[in-house]
Amino acid sequence: MTVRVLLVATLATLIGGVVAWLLGAHSAAEICWAAGTVIAIVPATWWVAAALRHGRLGVDVIAVLSLIGALAVHEYLAGALIAVMLATGQTLEAGAERRAAKDLTSLLNRSPRQARRRTPTGVTTVPLADVVVGDLLVVGPGEMVPVDGRIVSDCAVLDESVLTGESVHVQRRAGERVRSGAINAGGAIEVEATASAADSTYEGIVRLAQQAAAESAPVVRLADRVAAWFVPMTLVVAGSAWLLSGVPTRAVAVLVVATPCPLILAAPVAIVSGMSRASRVGVVVRGGGALENLGRAATVVLDKTGTVTTGRPRGTDVLVAPGWTATEVLRLAASADQFSPHVLARAIVDEATRRGLTPSAPVDVFEEPGVGITATVDGHQVSVGTRELPPEPPPWAAAALSRASFDGAVVAWVSVDGHLVGALTLVDPLRPDAPRTIRRLRAAGINRVVMLTGDQPAPAEQIGVVLGLDEVRARQAPADKVAGVRAEGQKAVTVMVGDGVNDAPALAAATVGVALGAHGATASSEAADIVLTTDRLDRLADAMVIARHARSIALQSMIAGMGLSLVAMGFAAVGLLTPVIGALLQEGIDVAVILNALRALRGPRGTPPLGATAEELIHRFSAEHDRMRDDLAIFRDAARLLSSGDHGSALPAIRQADQFLRQELLPHEHAEDRALYPALAAPLGSTEATATMSRMHAEIDRLARRLHTHVKVADAEGRIRDDQAEDLLACLYGLHALLSLHFVQEEENFFVLLPTA
Repeated sequence: MTVRVLLVATLATLIGGVVAWLLGAHSAAEICWAAGTVIAIVPATWWVAAALRHGRLGVDVIAVLSLIGALAVHEYLAGALIAVMLATGQTLEAGAERRAAKDLTSLLNRSPRQARRRTPTGVTTVPLADVVVGDLLVVGPGEMVPVDGRIVSDCAVLDESVLTGESVHVQRRAGERVRSGAINAGGAIEVEATASAADSTYEGIVRLAQQAAAESAPVVRLADRVAAWFVPMTLVVAGSAWLLSGVPTRAVAVLVVATPCPLILAAPVAIVSGMSRASRVGVVVRGGGALENLGRAATVVLDKTGTVTTGRPRGTDVLVAPGWTATEVLRLAASADQFSPHVLARAIVDEATRRGLTPSAPVDVFEEPGVGITATVDGHQVSVGTRELPPEPPPWAAAALSRASFDGAVVAWVSVDGHLVGALTLVDPLRPDAPRTIRRLRAAGINRVVMLTGDQPAPAEQIGVVLGLDEVRARQAPADKVAGVRAEGQKAVTVMVGDGVNDAPALAAATVGVALGAHGATASSEAADIVLTTDRLDRLADAMVIARHARSIALQSMIAGMGLSLVAMGFAAVGLLTPVIGALLQEGIDVAVILNALRALRGPRGTPPLGATAEELIHRFSAEHDRMRDDLAIFRDAARLLSSGDHGSALPAIRQADQFLRQELLPHEHAEDRALYPALAAPLGSTEATATMSRMHAEIDRLARRLHTHVKVADAEGRIRDDQAEDLLACLYGLHALLSLHFVQEEENFFVLLPTA
């Protein structure tokens, strides 16, 4: 019997009995109520037995005893009322129940079922189970490597994000090992199998996820924890009332008023209301247990690529050889790359588009997997990709390598007609809402934040410093992530957040698994308890606040309901309440606690809405940031020329920086002070929230005026005087650092307040 059928049946018998009683058919009414009581006893007894088999003394045991007691003392109306309350509670519980097992359908569907094996007679398709060590396999473009193996082709370009989380494609040469699960991002390759399918990496991830889901501890619901002490106490009071008075009706009355409907009803109502509230902000919670656990979590474990970073590489800098400009080098590189599917090529083209450059149409395009692309652009042969540098590279190229190592970036070299002319550095940028999310999580009660990533240590540690994480572990395989999550889970209730297939086992192993479902892998979403459906990490903080609020209201409702029930039990024990009056009184208590539980629908008080004016202004200034962000490099480029001693080339660059300041940047900053910051005062609580940003505007203005004064002096002299150089360097580097920081601060503190990404 499903809980819905039980609810309909008990309601029908209760209402039918009431109608019969009003028509004077008292015997028929009692038969209806008795039937409803009997209908509820069978499933309720089964639920109690199931709880006892799992070692739990659930809240339903009192309901079963009160139902049996009501039948025994012929208090059929009381029994019918209890039956309806029990059925209602189970119906709500079913709506909030977390899934018993994680659905790994997507992960399994992604597993290859066949492989193409090369034999002396040609290439044949065979079942994956038939592949043995030593077989030569052919993997086409876009296909998954079916088993662990060794590269036989000269070169292979692989997308290993499924395994490591790294968004940048990797290059493997002949003889190097490759793991199953990697996607062939280049041309067709040949791989020699070094393991069977059952012993390969990807199949191990599937097994790991299944084991983690199976071994996860069952959820201990808040109501069950309260019932652990309330049930024994109720039995003692009911038994004592019967023994001392000799009247069994008193024991039944005690059981009726003690029927834990605040536990059966109020807690699920508050939790379901919290789940409903979470869904409004783009958070799908798959069960009440997940929301309860999220509400008491103390540790958050984060993946890196695609979780705290965007997962989409972006160009950060363009360094060029003498005689070339960054604009021309980037335009030529984007022209050659515009038809390439490579993730870095797309990033280069996107960077050129952001800077307003128009690529030319390439001809004679040739892409060599793992090396790069070569094309004829405007009559010149342009190559973009990896390159072997001489032992002593030119100073500008050495500077590019040094900067890339400091920034944790990859370098795409650009050659024109065989001559190295530029370097493009690309990084996977931090999500703008990531720092604010971490701050909000800590404010909500999270006291430990850890990052587990398959990426390299340098970029991982940089992000850890920026976000203020408690611990960063790089080069983590899926099994390492599972072990790390379980280790954290032994110390505190742990939330794991990820987006890739390689995160699915860790999500299943965590107390609460949270997946970014907007662009993440379906497998991670299937293995998670909570899915963020919008591409915003700050929804995690929203979910945390909502969960804590809903759990708090559930606890309030239970404590209030239990307190009132305890008082009623005292009156029932001394004979001042009959079972029927007790059942009606219990209904009144139920209504009160349910109304209180429904407050969770409103959610906690948060930041007031921005309003149309503030939203419009944020959109405007955010667009201006996007347009000006790349121009900030002119300050560093001018400083580099000045520090090299080339004052003749430095002066035009400094004039350009001064012109950019006066014509674009300073008007932007002044408009923010006059329009945006006052509009944010109400949503942020006061004008003090933007005071530090205004103070930075003043410092930027001061340095800009100082730079302009230097430009006027240099123009009057026709050159940069030696005594100006040191202060000019300080102004240029200071402006670059301040503006870079200021842009990030505004984007992370203010622009992320927009209700949509």
